Amino acid sequence: MQRIAVIGAGTMGRVHSEAYSRIPNAELVAVCDSHAEAAKELASKYGAAAYADVGRLFEDGGFDIVDICTPTNTHLDYIKLAAQAGKHICCEKPLARTTGQAMEAVRVCEEADVTLFPAQVLRWFPEFRKLHDLIKSGAIGDPVEVRTSRCSAYPRGTDDWFADMKRSGGVVLDMIIHDFDWLRWCFGKVRRVYARGLYESGIPHTDYALVTLRFEGGVIAHVEGNWAKAGGFETSVEVAGTKGLLSFASKDSAPITIELKSKEEGKIGVTVPESPTRESPYYLELKHFVNCIEENRKPDVTAEDGMEAVRTGEAALRSISTGQPVALA
Repeated sequence: MQRIAVIGAGTMGRVHSEAYSRIPNAELVAVCDSHAEAAKELASKYGAAAYADVGRLFEDGGFDIVDICTPTNTHLDYIKLAAQAGKHICCEKPLARTTGQAMEAVRVCEEADVTLFPAQVLRWFPEFRKLHDLIKSGAIGDPVEVRTSRCSAYPRGTDDWFADMKRSGGVVLDMIIHDFDWLRWCFGKVRRVYARGLYESGIPHTDYALVTLRFEGGVIAHVEGNWAKAGGFETSVEVAGTKGLLSFASKDSAPITIELKSKEEGKIGVTVPESPTRESPYYLELKHFVNCIEENRKPDVTAEDGMEAVRTGEAALRSISTGQPVALA
């Protein structure tokens, strides 16, 4: 049984707490948030202790895992506290605000011999897992070009912290970092990044970015992120290969389709679990992490994966600022 302390009682803290409450070998024992009432409200729902002071949380102890669900710019400080206390760590994406911070997070956890798990949940969404498996199976031949789009209304966090680009990294670091990680899972190392967007525009509560990635194997990906959409969340993917096209759109009734170049084959539908799934991807993600800790094995998403996603995102922000492409060694 793994005992969990969640730091951050906002949206993701609530999502993670609910998931832990349903994992048989996990027990949520503490919730910490600088807003005391938020901590009390969430903790009372699951019979956990509430803290407004993170120092007091670590003084009392009594937990094995720390789950960090706080604003991006605070992640490194909490990772250091948890590592120094010998606790395994789940950190909501992005792992850190900068590549340097992410590298330091990886280093301190390696030195403390604790597991650092970046919560890049997209890998547990059934559509994206199925897309990955189809790509790897050669269903459309050799992949050549990819387009992804991820759009939502502007997020409203405590103290409106998403609007402070220096804290959140905007749509690039907070939202399409999902796609950066998934694309690297599918296609390997990113070698070149070019981006345009509104990161430094100063337009209130609006952000947009279009990022072009070139991968080591030659695949080119165009990644769109939009925090200016009215209505609900939408995401889509197209993967073009030498033998056909894979496509997915969250708004469509048929989740994934394959269009092969052979006229005899035509368009084929691929069955995937209904979305939203019977089991929340967040539940599946955190269950995987808890099981990895119990069984002393490496999680499917490593600390290095989280660091590389931040590295790609930071390169995109630099490209937006300079108007120039950024090479990644």
